[in-house]
Amino acid sequence: MAILAAGAITDPSIDRFWLKSYPPGVPAEIDPSSYASLVDLIDQSIGRNRDRAAFSCMGQTLGYAEFDRMAQSLAAWLQARGLKPGARVAIMMPNVLQYPVAMLAILRAGCVVVNVNPLYTARELEHQLVDAGAEAVIILENFCHVLAEVLERTPVRHVVVASLGELLGLKGTLVNFVVRHVKKMVPAWHLPQARRFADVLAEGARLTLTPVALRADDLAFLQYTGGTTGVSKGAALSHRNLIANTLQTEAWSRPGLERPPAIENGVMVCALPLYHIYALTACFLFGVQTNAMVLLIVNPRDVKAVLKDLSKVRFTVFPAVNTLYNAILHHADFGTVDWSSLRVANAGGMAVQQSVAERWFAATGCPIIEGYGLSETSPVATCNPSDATSFSGTVGLPLPSTDVAIRDDAGVDVPLGERGEICVRGPQVMTGYWNRPDETARVMSADGYFKTGDIGIMNAAGYVKIVDRKKDMILVSGFNVYPNEVEDVVAMHPGVLEVAAVGVPDEYSGEVVKIFVVRKDPSLTAEALIAFCRGQLTGYKTPRHVEFRHDLPKSNVGKILRRELRDAKPV
Repeated sequence: MAILAAGAITDPSIDRFWLKSYPPGVPAEIDPSSYASLVDLIDQSIGRNRDRAAFSCMGQTLGYAEFDRMAQSLAAWLQARGLKPGARVAIMMPNVLQYPVAMLAILRAGCVVVNVNPLYTARELEHQLVDAGAEAVIILENFCHVLAEVLERTPVRHVVVASLGELLGLKGTLVNFVVRHVKKMVPAWHLPQARRFADVLAEGARLTLTPVALRADDLAFLQYTGGTTGVSKGAALSHRNLIANTLQTEAWSRPGLERPPAIENGVMVCALPLYHIYALTACFLFGVQTNAMVLLIVNPRDVKAVLKDLSKVRFTVFPAVNTLYNAILHHADFGTVDWSSLRVANAGGMAVQQSVAERWFAATGCPIIEGYGLSETSPVATCNPSDATSFSGTVGLPLPSTDVAIRDDAGVDVPLGERGEICVRGPQVMTGYWNRPDETARVMSADGYFKTGDIGIMNAAGYVKIVDRKKDMILVSGFNVYPNEVEDVVAMHPGVLEVAAVGVPDEYSGEVVKIFVVRKDPSLTAEALIAFCRGQLTGYKTPRHVEFRHDLPKSNVGKILRRELRDAKPV
């Protein structure tokens, strides 16, 4: 497992004073050239672990050898369909066994993974498939009705449909019956060209995959994010970006993982959705790189079911968000789980509350290690030491091979302890936004730093604290919501004259969306407006609060002042 750099890959002129705060054994640099591609990284893990379990879901285990075989078959099928290296293939599934198989298969075929939130509305899905130029999609049947609405308006030519039960062994038939006919979780759909996942694997097993010579700078993933303006765009992540962040995460987590007593075979809990960049790196890639079995949680909102799954295994790594940690702590079944093997509990996506962190440490003996990152940084840029035992209230130190600068609006570094925009440079920073050079130019400095849009301070030890946001992004349970998108949808309602969307504090989600509306139709109700939004926006983007006003505050050039609304008391 190569994590030490052959040579420095960061700027030697930078004073990385934060290295003095690193835990013993954590290197200053990592070497992403240790692997030719992500496929190389995963294949080496498969070679080390052929006789071990790779993934577990709903009581069914998929071994590394079977994972390898299935991904090879699917990759060969994709090639046989005429998909060339660089073609974009979307995955629209929750955490099921087909997800990692599809991910590796797409990469092995030389194609690019486009991760899609399976809860997207037709409008959101159409935009992403069109923008990415996706030629194929691998989708769980539960969401096919949404794809059917928009397929003809997208470039998608191949559809592979998975079912929840098809890789679950003997009980799979029963699972599918219950999901389809008892719980009625599969709305009717019609996609004449669709092929079943299991049939595709069988057909692919009779084909031969032509190996693709992948390079580290080749595109591997398009992770869609709002970027700076709120228009959903793909952060273009190369193989090198993801290799680097996997090795950075591994190096950073090593002190926590090696906390005695030693545990030989690790288990990574994946209760975060794999379509999110946090889970992609911190669960899937990190788990595979450290020879762990990855426990896939299909529905983390069902906390009782999560705890039931956790009670059956001795797990070592548990990445989550503050809301899930808090929900688990307060659940009556918390005591049914053996927490003694837990070595690393990572947190990101949203701020960790001190009360949650302290209670978690007292209850499990394992600290919550808060970090910070974005889709554009693959995602981790900073993190607290994995052997910490107290809550710092910060998002930690820059990772190995990572530079963090705090800068003013002119791009000049501010003194330690002063506010400025957090800027990140390192091998994990994206190559740019997909087909949007103008947007890329807005966020990349001349000296290679990515301008995050978050406002922070760095102390004398190198720890970074986030204090505000430069942009108006709303953060709901770790998911980015951009006011422009919400406002565009609300403005489509014929009863709306003007609208502004902001984030307001929420005890469970960190923030939720609130809209301020000037009515064109005096009879328009908040309930009707929220119902309208539900048809256009996925759940976490849908407004939770509506406040009607006679007018909205504006600047002298007519721009609505969201910050003034955010800070105002309800009227």
